[in-house]
Amino acid sequence: MTTTNSQEDDATPAPTIKTSKASADKWGQQVIELGFCLVPSLLLRAQQRIGLNPTQLAVLLQLCDFWWDKERKPYPSKETLALRLSLSERQVQRYIAELEQAGLVRRIERRSANGGKLSNTYDLSGLVKRLQELEPEFREAEESAKAARKAVEKPGFKPRPKGKQPSNAQSTARDA
Repeated sequence: MTTTNSQEDDATPAPTIKTSKASADKWGQQVIELGFCLVPSLLLRAQQRIGLNPTQLAVLLQLCDFWWDKERKPYPSKETLALRLSLSERQVQRYIAELEQAGLVRRIERRSANGGKLSNTYDLSGLVKRLQELEPEFREAEESAKAARKAVEKPGFKPRPKGKQPSNAQSTARDA
């Protein structure tokens, strides 16, 4: 990919998007105005299942902070990531290599029009695919937990398997 963006461009904050009053009330309007990052909760909930240590997760979260459009992959410099994470550039490079080896990230080299090296572009489609694979399992666990909570809320309630309707005798007895 040929581009002429300078490395300073990767430190530009994400575009400001109107947020709900709830977000501003929770975090403070000034904080929200500096930008926010949409990350699926499943990434946080599935950290252990995906095999991410805390620093690998932090690197992924930083990459996600630069990823605003599906078609425009993030391209922060190792220097920017290192500063944000209090790591050396070499450590960032190692963690990204680990994420790449796990199939969650793919580095794509970028060069300027004159052939000079620019920061890499990072393809997170491996992470997206892994989360999509885990989603049914986590959804099922969430639905089971929800049913268990409802059972506790209503004494005598026992959740039925999905798709089963009570017979007339059961519903008549229950309604009496």
